[in-house]
Amino acid sequence: MLSTRSAAALYVGAVLGPGVLLLPALAAEAAGPASVLAWVGLLAISAPLAVTFAALGVRYPEAGGTAAYARAAFGWRAGTVTGWWFLAGVIIGGPSVALIGGFYVAELLDAGREGAVAGAAGMMAAVVAMNAVGLKATARLQLGLAGLLAALLLVAIVTALPETQGENWTPFAPHGWAAIGTAASLLMLSFIGWEAVSHLAGELRDPARQLPRAIFAALGVVVVLYLGLAVATVGVLGTSAPSDVPLADLMAAGLGAPGRTVTAALAVLLTMGAMNAYFAAATKLAGALAPNSALARPGRALALIGMVGGALLVPLGIELLSLEGLVRATSASFVAVYVLATAAGIRLLTGAARASAAVAFVAVTLVLGFSGPYVVVPAVLAAAALLATLRGASPSLRTPGASCRTFSPAWRAR
Repeated sequence: MLSTRSAAALYVGAVLGPGVLLLPALAAEAAGPASVLAWVGLLAISAPLAVTFAALGVRYPEAGGTAAYARAAFGWRAGTVTGWWFLAGVIIGGPSVALIGGFYVAELLDAGREGAVAGAAGMMAAVVAMNAVGLKATARLQLGLAGLLAALLLVAIVTALPETQGENWTPFAPHGWAAIGTAASLLMLSFIGWEAVSHLAGELRDPARQLPRAIFAALGVVVVLYLGLAVATVGVLGTSAPSDVPLADLMAAGLGAPGRTVTAALAVLLTMGAMNAYFAAATKLAGALAPNSALARPGRALALIGMVGGALLVPLGIELLSLEGLVRATSASFVAVYVLATAAGIRLLTGAARASAAVAFVAVTLVLGFSGPYVVVPAVLAAAALLATLRGASPSLRTPGASCRTFSPAWRAR
């Protein structure tokens, strides 16, 4: 059985991911110093999200996760749509994460954007090869990487904050107040993960007492790290010329060149671990969504995921497709999962848990609205999924709800 401290650590590990290596700078570019308000808003909705998924996990303790909740509330087609959204988020999110890591590779080697794309391609190829031979990241390794990231963020924040420049905070909202919503849609990718440990209740001796403590302890850690990172990014680095390696720049501001180099090296490790989990989860999900197709064979599904991801690196490399655009498309897919899952919570839960689900539903729907044209991504995917179900998918299809984050539930292999 898990202790409250271990449960809190698992929640933190589920939320933190390599998106923080770049997304704070993208958000600062989108909304200026006002991007800090986007962080505050997303942290505020994290509490009802966590409560909603914990309550759903207690009521539906099965491996289906968000897809299972959608299926229980709205039928098997809704579960299938949820699975498609998650799978698409993983497939298009993989190259995004790879390129973020690639920027840090280029920083280490002083190789420019071409080096970043080459590094991203190399990491994707390595992760596909690792999954092909069965070298998947262990749960303990995933949790260890999350702990490493948390420590890295804390050091960067503490050492960089004294270098804050007051002029970096003016003008506060250079792109207008609506830009805060755009920043939130970018940052949402760093807040996906509260559902990843929705089945934690079954691993606790006294869920009613321990789970709330674990949730709010984890939320406290995430609030400190994320708000500290947001303030340091704006105050130290400014918003006029966003960096491709903002965390390395923060470390350099506080610790000098050695801190920058160490951060770049660790970023590569964190990216590889995240991609490993992404690809493993997507391979399983692809087979579950199409059990009678070639995708049911893990090797075929893995090859398809790798080819699509590799193909997306080409327009990214020549800047025909922006990394910001790909991140927003990925976020839109994952936020759509949250919209349907919280709607399921409204229908399935009662009392305070239902109220939390309602608050979370309104909040994530608002974030989805700020996705702008990228909301087309989940809309098209939903239409395609429904069309596929009309062509013969089985009502008994069980779409697994693997974590929508890079760090999948780690307590299973403790």
